[in-house]
Amino acid sequence: RRVRMGHLAFLGSRRVNGVSALHTELMRKTVFGSLNAIYPDRIVNKTNGITFRRWLYQANPGLTSLIVDAVGPQVLDDTARLAALTPLADDASFRDRFREARRANKVALARLVADRLGIGVDPEAMFDVHIKRIHEYKRQLLNILETIAYYNAVRAQPTHSWVPRVKIFAGKAAAGYQQAKLVIKLANDVARIVNRDPVVRGRLKVVFLPNYNVSLAEAIIPAADLSEQISTAGMEASGTGNMKLALNGALTIGTLDGANIEIRDHVGAENMLIFGLTADQVAERRAAGIDATAAIAASSVLADVLSAVETGVFSPEDRGRYRGLVENLRHHDHFMVTADFDAYWATQRAAGTLWQDRGAWDRKAILNTARMGWFSADRAIMDYARNIWGAEPGQR
Repeated sequence: RRVRMGHLAFLGSRRVNGVSALHTELMRKTVFGSLNAIYPDRIVNKTNGITFRRWLYQANPGLTSLIVDAVGPQVLDDTARLAALTPLADDASFRDRFREARRANKVALARLVADRLGIGVDPEAMFDVHIKRIHEYKRQLLNILETIAYYNAVRAQPTHSWVPRVKIFAGKAAAGYQQAKLVIKLANDVARIVNRDPVVRGRLKVVFLPNYNVSLAEAIIPAADLSEQISTAGMEASGTGNMKLALNGALTIGTLDGANIEIRDHVGAENMLIFGLTADQVAERRAAGIDATAAIAASSVLADVLSAVETGVFSPEDRGRYRGLVENLRHHDHFMVTADFDAYWATQRAAGTLWQDRGAWDRKAILNTARMGWFSADRAIMDYARNIWGAEPGQR
């Protein structure tokens, strides 16, 4: 016998918000399926938003100044006016100024990384950013495994024209979450090996910035080129980091999960890098079993990466450190890391190809910024006020 707090909250509420379209449907069908049948109008969707006053105007004054010059100061009070940037994506001069504004942020972040970690990173490299709470469903592990695969590929063909990358991680794990803490340890172990290897110098750096907080996020987000939003489909309620990064001109590499779906609808799928299983496909795979032995055997790239991790290549002082982590992936891959690995690897290579065409990349970056006005918290609060609370601005 136990109190089911979610159900109790549902019964005590006039409306229940799913905070993204996908999460709302999942609540209707799964978590609150029986209650939704009794109260079919109670669950609503008001996709959440972010405060542009902090995450663009305060965090990125250089880009804000460029936007105001381009479309007028009214944009500071009306985020819908960002859409006026859309035709400027085809203006080579504006693309150059947009890139320079973002490059200044990358220089500042490179300086911060050097000051805090003693690691030198090149602002001309792609800044590939994964910043969020450390959790298995957010799949920092998938990113780390792809980083190792990239490291292996560069070492195998050092004369190939690899796209220089800086893999930037930040986030905190819950105090008792042992697996998440092990993922943080692995990220730092990989960084230690990669950053000391002269073969990959100038092509790959790995950075884990500790003590992640809002102030650090304000330094990282304006400098990001690629935004990692790679959660297992169906498990992220919405996400707001995806909104903050896209608003500042980062291209999203991600699954169709949470608010990534609405971002795709507004920004355009052609201006994102989407991969992986859908929420329905994840459910089907889990129903069929979560042993990943066959998936690993079918991917030589993944098999090599897991072998390196399991045998202690990145933990030579404790070669058994990650044996359990790999065994868990091999036989209990609940979060579909192995199932999505090959698609993620291929999409990362597509990102590298796109990066080499800087005009095309910058055009997509500008369109991300231009089309993110809908994701303002002002719009979300107005939706609540009008459609849930029955209030209008100025009413008391």
